[in-house]
This record gives sequence, structure tokens and C-alpha cells, in this order.
Amino acid sequence: MKNENKNKVCLVLEGGAMRGIYTAGVIDVLLKKNIHVDAIIGTSAGALFGINYVSKQKERALRYNKHYCKRKDYMGFYSLLTTGNIMNKEFCFDKLVNELDPFDFETFKNSKTKFYATVTNLETGEAEYPEIKDFNQDMEYLRASGSMPCLSKIVEINGNKYLDGGIADSIPLRKAKEMGYGKIIVVTTRPIEYRKEKGMFLPFKLKYKAYPKFLERIKNRYIEYNETVEEIIKEEKDGKIFVIRPTQVVKISKIEKDPAKIEAQYQVGFKDAVNKLDDLKKYLEK
Repeated sequence: MKNENKNKVCLVLEGGAMRGIYTAGVIDVLLKKNIHVDAIIGTSAGALFGINYVSKQKERALRYNKHYCKRKDYMGFYSLLTTGNIMNKEFCFDKLVNELDPFDFETFKNSKTKFYATVTNLETGEAEYPEIKDFNQDMEYLRASGSMPCLSKIVEINGNKYLDGGIADSIPLRKAKEMGYGKIIVVTTRPIEYRKEKGMFLPFKLKYKAYPKFLERIKNRYIEYNETVEEIIKEEKDGKIFVIRPTQVVKISKIEKDPAKIEAQYQVGFKDAVNKLDDLKKYLEK
């Protein structure tokens, strides 16, 4: 695979719940300016919003998030209390994609762009990167990628147990390099100065005590995240990768209910991508 990908472009998308609407803004610029990528590796919200690049549906992520963010059956604590998932499975993966703001399943399926969603295996504590070839057949991997620990039920697929890909690999740069992609565009949802701090561990320890390797990954997540950030900065400085990251911070919650804040976050991503477009084209032409 390494040799066959050396002249190809991979887009790497960080997660971050509703912060990821920044990525939707970037993606829409890439679509409008016909910037082609051969593969996408998305984590969590990066996967959930990134699919719209492959289906070529500009502004879809912005549209449905603004329109439905206040509905209690979309995402939030009502959904968590009634279904066990903060992101409502029936609404997000049935009503929304089939009726309310239909996903273009055929365009996605027939696209030449390969799409991988990062998930975390609870029993091994390792990241896995299943290829999403058919939205309906592979939907559970997408759902697992965005299933936040303590706020979502464990997703079981073929006897394996999965949750949010961000636990094991928040920004899957190393996977893109391992796959041999010669050009890598990384979209982060945090500004360059951001570093993750050690977080609360007890709630996870109580809930996931049956999965010691998963717990170890959660415990060390902030260390691994910050190491990846430093690697990204170095690789960018050396001209090996191209990075688009937020130039300004919008105070936005994981389950944001304010359409104006969602719009503002999207616009930061859109403008950052527009401002970096000429440099991106030069990088891709090298």
C-alpha cells in the first residue's frame, strides 16, 4: 500500500464534537475549489462531518446542525437519559440521513476517495481504522467513531467493542504516514498553542473497569495528544505536511445549541481554508 500511495493525497481530520464544525467549513472550501484528495482518515466528528466531502454535499453539515441543534431528539442530555447515547442513534443515523437532510449514499459509494473512520477498541486499547465503503453497511463504525465515553453506549461490531476514536488517536497523522501517502493535509480543531491537560480519570475508571487497556489509553491520552501536536508542528515546518488550524477561538460547547455559534465556528474554518488555499495548491504541486 505504501508504494501505491506515494503520489496520493490524504486528508486527516481531528475530532472535537461540535468544535468539528470548523472542519466542515474547511471541507466546503476544498469542495468548492475542486481540491481532490485520494483518502480521508477522520476521527470522531472529523469522520461524521468528513463524509460530506466524499458525498460532495457542500454546506450539509452546517445546514443540519444549525437547523436541528435545538431538538432534544438530536443530541443532548434528554437523548442520553432516554437512550443511553448523547447523540441520538435513531435521529442521527436514520431520520437525518434518510429524510430530513438526505445523505447522498450513491455518490459516497461510487467515489474514488477512500474513507476511514478511527475507532478505539475497548479490549485492546488500540485504534482501528475501518474503511467505510457503504454508509448503511458500515454505519456502526461511523457511530462508534463519534461515541463519547461515559456519554454513549459501547458499540459492538462483529464481537468487538468500540468507542470514540479520539481516545486512541485524536489526529491520525501517523496512520496516514504508515499508509504511505506522499501528501498529507491535516485539519485540526484546536489552535497551534493548545495543549491537552490531564483530565478527570475517576468516572472512566468506575465505568470501564472491565477494560484495563482502554483505561490506560484514557489515562495517557493527554500525553499522546500533545506528542502528536508537536509532531505535526515539526512535520509542517519541514514541509512534509500541510496544516489548516483555527486562527481564532469560538467558545463552543460539545453539544452546542446556539445556531449563531455553530455558524461562527464554521466561518472560521471556511475563512482559514480560503486564506491558505494558494499555499495549499503550491504544496500539492510540489
